[in-house]
Amino acid sequence: MPQLKQTGTSLSEINIVPLVDVVLVLLIIFMITAPILQSGIEVDLPQTHTVKDMPQSRVVVTISRGEQIYLGDSAVNIHELGAKARAQMHDPLHEPVFVRADKTVAFGAIALVLDTLQQSGIQTVNIVTEPIDSKSGTR
Repeated sequence: MPQLKQTGTSLSEINIVPLVDVVLVLLIIFMITAPILQSGIEVDLPQTHTVKDMPQSRVVVTISRGEQIYLGDSAVNIHELGAKARAQMHDPLHEPVFVRADKTVAFGAIALVLDTLQQSGIQTVNIVTEPIDSKSGTR
């Protein structure tokens, strides 16, 4: 029977270079996607010449392309929208609510949301748009 040769050394160290590479790639991916995740629901806003900046603390109602209604980042029923929006506000008479609607949404859906907010006692509602890109000449 042939004798098996044994080596005197064994591989006892773990190579951590691939682990560091993977961790750095994951870190870069999270750094890039984190701001995108904070922006909320994806909508294609209509473009206008007059655009105002939104304040940091705000109540935002979003109407998606499929006419789903969101208060902040959570879906809400149209019948509960007014009460929930009002609960998030300090002063509903003077504090504005911002409505973001996809440009393909029918005006009837937007009018229903505006009416619901006004029926709940919210006085100021602002429509969110994005500026017209002067390079593309989109109107």
